[in-house]
Amino acid sequence: MSDRQPRSAGEVQAHRGASAVAPENTIAAFRAARDQGARWVELDVALLADGTPVVIHDVTLDRTTNGKGPLGDLVAADLAGIDAGAWFSPQFAGEKLSTLPQVLEALGALGLNVNVEIKQHAHHRSLAQLTETVHECLRNRPSGVEVMISSFDAECLKAMHRLDPSYELAMLWSELPADWLDQVAAIPASAIHLHYRALSFNVLDRAREHGIVVRCWTCNDPAQMAPFWEAGLGGVITDDPKLFL
Repeated sequence: MSDRQPRSAGEVQAHRGASAVAPENTIAAFRAARDQGARWVELDVALLADGTPVVIHDVTLDRTTNGKGPLGDLVAADLAGIDAGAWFSPQFAGEKLSTLPQVLEALGALGLNVNVEIKQHAHHRSLAQLTETVHECLRNRPSGVEVMISSFDAECLKAMHRLDPSYELAMLWSELPADWLDQVAAIPASAIHLHYRALSFNVLDRAREHGIVVRCWTCNDPAQMAPFWEAGLGGVITDDPKLFL
């Protein structure tokens, strides 16, 4: 294997699915990731007004569906009229905005594992509502689907740890704060997911000293990551997993 590649498919996560070739956060994108050889997908989850957990990145429908307006104005019954695929390409017209249980069921059938990024939005009733809803979905996921949890919100990760200390937790950052090691220990998290432009050999060295896994997002150029694999990079989260596989 080339030194420009990760050491295994388990070190490559498809960012919102194979979102370079299919509409992000849809079952079509997760299927495309599987077809490219990925074993892990990353997705985003948030709640509707009635507490329904849906797989979508933004707090509004506008960018990635045919709908308009905030998630906080929607309930489960509204999902039937939402197309989450046509914006990307006519071939994906009719792709659903899916709930987290629907996606987990699909991932089980596809043989995929999942990194669930929990999005905290102002319309959520409480952090407890958000984390307990996600936890309940994960408890009832198909057998064989491995899970990790990531978030930009340390309090969210702490809440998930209280619900189930066995969760693998990853703190997300665009740039590392000076006290990142203290924050990771306080969660406690076993990994950090860092924007690839913030990655450095010093970060990898310090993380290795403390037993912390480092994955980077959202790199779509294997050559940029080539120097970091032997230094201990634990994985990439990419829009186009086939480039790394």
